[in-house]
Amino acid sequence: MRWQGQNISTVDDAALPGLESMGGLVRSVTTPEFAGMTFHEVVAKSALNHVPSGSAMPFSWTVNPYRGCSHACTYCFARNTHTYLDLDAGADFDSQIVVKVNVAEVLARELAKPSWRHEPVALGTNTDPYQRAEGRYTLMPGIIDALTASGTPFSILTKGTLLRRDLPQLTDAATHVPIHIAMSIAIPHEPLRQLLEAGAPSFQARLDTVKAATDAGFSVTVFLMPIVPHLTDGVDVLDDAIARIAASGARRVVFGALHLRPGAKEWFWAWLERECPDLVPAYRGLYPGASVSAPKGYRSWLSARVRPLLRRHGLHGRLEEEDVPPRGAGPVRTTGPAMKTATREQASAMLF
Repeated sequence: MRWQGQNISTVDDAALPGLESMGGLVRSVTTPEFAGMTFHEVVAKSALNHVPSGSAMPFSWTVNPYRGCSHACTYCFARNTHTYLDLDAGADFDSQIVVKVNVAEVLARELAKPSWRHEPVALGTNTDPYQRAEGRYTLMPGIIDALTASGTPFSILTKGTLLRRDLPQLTDAATHVPIHIAMSIAIPHEPLRQLLEAGAPSFQARLDTVKAATDAGFSVTVFLMPIVPHLTDGVDVLDDAIARIAASGARRVVFGALHLRPGAKEWFWAWLERECPDLVPAYRGLYPGASVSAPKGYRSWLSARVRPLLRRHGLHGRLEEEDVPPRGAGPVRTTGPAMKTATREQASAMLF
């Protein structure tokens, strides 16, 4: 594999934003606590990743302490990034985890540069910063400290209940910088969730984490994504999910249909043929050829189904692709313990 190319100066122009460069490989580690998994510890040259200006993402900077993810979500859009290391987008993505062991120290140096403009930084945009490996490596406290000390606003999107470990630190940090927390929670039926997200915490465990974050004073957004056609898009399933999300104290829901990007599409397709072969013809109609997104007609139908349920349960919400504020438009107010005024660019990074 191309580990010999992962030296400190290597840049991969084909990679997704935030994954263009990696540090030198230090060692690969296996432990009984994480059976079947290997952690590849690397020394990173950089921590801050700039998102190209032409990107649809509503933020300009990200930090990704890990590459690969033990949540093992069959649909994860980031799967194809593992192929840049000559690892596969399937089982290797779930079990061969790259760890940037010096990410907090490098980040602190980068944020201390006079050229840093204190723009919002997004965490969890590629692989989850609170996946199981974080329990071993404890990288996030140092990242939070570096961002806070530099006066940099940031957002966290996660499925990981390990977030609760850092809530006291985040609560204190939010008195100094704007912070937004979002939790991805999509599949309320536990047997199905175990098939689609085998390594992720349960739906209820994530709801309990939302509750803990709201009790700590954060206004939490829940990403009800992906909604999986013919499996989790029934009215009864959606109503149950949204009712439980509302009861957790979340303030806002962003919802959207399943995306199937290259790498993820092949892995999900194999899962579908194995677990739900009767749905294969329907999916061929929804995601033909190289299609990534469900058809516009399906997305509009889904929006019409979800919005009344959000209103019923007193939640604000939007379809994933709707109403994302443009970068750099006027000032808005964001919420959370810091209660500070932010630019629309900052708010979009924290709310979406």
